[in-house]
Amino acid sequence: MPIQTTALCLALLRDLMLFSSPIPAHHSLAYLEQTLQEGTLLRQVNALIVTHLRDHNLNQAATAVASATMTPLNAEAPPNKLLELVAKGLAAERDEASRGVSSGGVGVDSFGGMLAGYGMVHLPTNAVDFRILKVPPRASRSMRPGMFQSIRCARFSPDGRFFATGSTDTSIKLFEVLKVKQMILGDGRDGPIRPVVRTFYDHLQPINDLDFHPQNTILISGAKDHTIKFFDFSKTVARRAFRVIQDTHNVRSVCFHPSGEYLLAGTDHPIPHLYDINTFKCYLSANAQDLNANAGINQVRYSTTGSTYVTASKDGSIRVWDGVTAQCVRSIIGAHGLAEATSASFTKDQRFILSCGKDSSIKLWEVGTGRLVKQYLGAIHTHLRCQAVFNETEEFILSVDEPKNEVVIWDALTAEITERLPSNHIGAPRWIEHSPAEAAFVTCGNDRSVRFWKETL
Repeated sequence: MPIQTTALCLALLRDLMLFSSPIPAHHSLAYLEQTLQEGTLLRQVNALIVTHLRDHNLNQAATAVASATMTPLNAEAPPNKLLELVAKGLAAERDEASRGVSSGGVGVDSFGGMLAGYGMVHLPTNAVDFRILKVPPRASRSMRPGMFQSIRCARFSPDGRFFATGSTDTSIKLFEVLKVKQMILGDGRDGPIRPVVRTFYDHLQPINDLDFHPQNTILISGAKDHTIKFFDFSKTVARRAFRVIQDTHNVRSVCFHPSGEYLLAGTDHPIPHLYDINTFKCYLSANAQDLNANAGINQVRYSTTGSTYVTASKDGSIRVWDGVTAQCVRSIIGAHGLAEATSASFTKDQRFILSCGKDSSIKLWEVGTGRLVKQYLGAIHTHLRCQAVFNETEEFILSVDEPKNEVVIWDALTAEITERLPSNHIGAPRWIEHSPAEAAFVTCGNDRSVRFWKETL
């Protein structure tokens, strides 16, 4: 590859870094829309640079750019696409110069229009893609599914067809997403729509977390009564668990291995508990004594392949564990200072971890080095077990501002706030969970309600 092309890639990357520098606090709607378009354009250009470097066997440079820009290393683009676009752009610039037209730099509109002719998506200045969850009025629907106390947690099924909620009153409600949408649209031609399709009661104390089996119709719950319970939601009349794991501590978080053969429990014990669901045997880390960990775990989550898992602890630490040996392979001590780390989860490519803490910060960490990549600020959360979650495309991050009672949305690449939505809960939501399959999410809280958020046309 010519040296000039490599230099051009590096110069373009430098300009992109400048392009995504901080912006003023006062945001007009037009400015927000421009920011969103810039974010989409940045992702497209970053993918072209990474692909170009990788295809020319500059793997170290491709890895560095992918890491710096949060671009998948396996990004795809037609061969020599970057060269083709740069050549066309230079030709257009020479043509403008010959006609005495000053380009004045490449803006979002002109560059976006140029890319549109070559397989890219053109973004008009007034376009806002719902992937950023810009929710119009009446896009959320409140439901009070017969719960008498606060709703503490929620979880979507892997296919996005269902979500479940767990409550202080020990009840678990299973919602069918299609029926929730029908209720939002007022489609009750066949009588009242009942989105709650199952209700389970079998715990003795409040429920902390839920998870769906990756293949089967099984829902598990972890609760303060030191148990993990298994419910089969294919059975219409079953209200009680068909299997129970008795733990030794308050079970604060649960997560199935992608194979469905194992599950993790984060408890008030500082080491995650790994269970074989066929034998119910519990395994602990072999290097637990070397960790000097003494705080409970707020959340535990597997990576997409199950090769690693992550824990968010009450002492503010984030730890990464080997999914086979159960050994801690990286500790980020004080990831959220002395405040609790309340949530942690992997990106789909397993290269980054998104964490949230009671220090009112959301942080993105590089798994391989433990390096802090980005911070997402502007939302206060100091009291509740607040979650930070990606949307289904991982382009945006959602969390909660407790004092303002708002759902806050950031662009994952630029770390700019793109939207602040009144939650419409009485009091700040305790939990936010995004669908893995579509632009929809749920919030729930102490007002005994769960709200389903979805685009309305």
